[in-house]
Amino acid sequence: MAQVKLENVRKVFPGNIEAVKDFTLDIDNNEFIVLVGPSGCGKSTTLRMIAGLEEISAGKISIGDRVVNDLPPKDRDIAMVFQNYALYPHMTVYDNMAFSLKLRKMPRAEIKQRVQEAANLLSINDLLARRPKELSGGQRQRVAVGRAIVRHPAVFLFDEPLSNLDAKLRVQMRVEISRLHNTLDATMIYVTHDQVEAMTMGDRIVVMRDGDVQQVASPTELYDNPANQFVASFIGTPPMNFLNGRVARDNGGLVFEEGSCTIAIPANFQDALEPFVDKPLVFGIRPEDVGSEAAEHDSPAYISAGIDVVEPMGSETMLYMRTEDNTFISRIDPHRTCRAGDKMKLALNMDKAHFFEPETEEVVA
Repeated sequence: MAQVKLENVRKVFPGNIEAVKDFTLDIDNNEFIVLVGPSGCGKSTTLRMIAGLEEISAGKISIGDRVVNDLPPKDRDIAMVFQNYALYPHMTVYDNMAFSLKLRKMPRAEIKQRVQEAANLLSINDLLARRPKELSGGQRQRVAVGRAIVRHPAVFLFDEPLSNLDAKLRVQMRVEISRLHNTLDATMIYVTHDQVEAMTMGDRIVVMRDGDVQQVASPTELYDNPANQFVASFIGTPPMNFLNGRVARDNGGLVFEEGSCTIAIPANFQDALEPFVDKPLVFGIRPEDVGSEAAEHDSPAYISAGIDVVEPMGSETMLYMRTEDNTFISRIDPHRTCRAGDKMKLALNMDKAHFFEPETEEVVA
């Protein structure tokens, strides 16, 4: 396997449309990197530039110790798995998996060995004689992954490979791909718009927006310490709550005022928030930190709101709440009794709170 390095990579399409802006990233040998973001953020374009399917407009891409800017895809030692499987319909599973090896004129015995090894890894031994039309979506995706595995590439590239599968199969294939990464010790770059896939699969996650990299970090770091409001809103299900208000002084300390609600701000935030007194600010807190058991025991900060909708989920209950000026979600214990129309006073775990500057969306505390 190999390291991948992107240095100041840009992609500009005709009409001066800048799809990827100054993308720089070092991917370690055997690392699983996930590029995530909304449609049109540049993640698939970045992957296609690494693969050689898109020409870069500026910058440098290295795979291993080679700069591959001018190399065609077949010479980059990569294997790509596409969203639409891209299987040859007239070939059997075996022939689909063996096709690239036959083009390289590899010995028949070695081809058979590689296909069998990949089939064993993916548990598709009994499918080798079938054609793609005789397979389910999950089976076709396994074949597409197997076709990549047999090549023994330096880097695996995945372009939203699970988006055509139903929810249950997506979870199953997510586990399969993660297991393969551990088994093969492979360098993998994975593109998705699904933040759950990103959080559960990646060693590090690259969050993109409008061609720009917003943050590169581990899943836990992204979740706990987002660099800006966009990352905070994109990572997490349900997403982080945001309340628009302002910071004000109160009895020698600071509070966050949101309509008729006043939220006490702990002392550890006050130095960072001092420059924002009497200015608009955005308060962010995740649903599990609103009304949680830990917060109810320890926090002096509360928010009062009416319940619009109650969603029992079995292991938890979601409350969709409304204050005078904002809405938010609380994730609470499923055995807690509450109904739509009730008004509740919920404790806030302020150790997990964030504050954002509304114009730049940058985190300030």
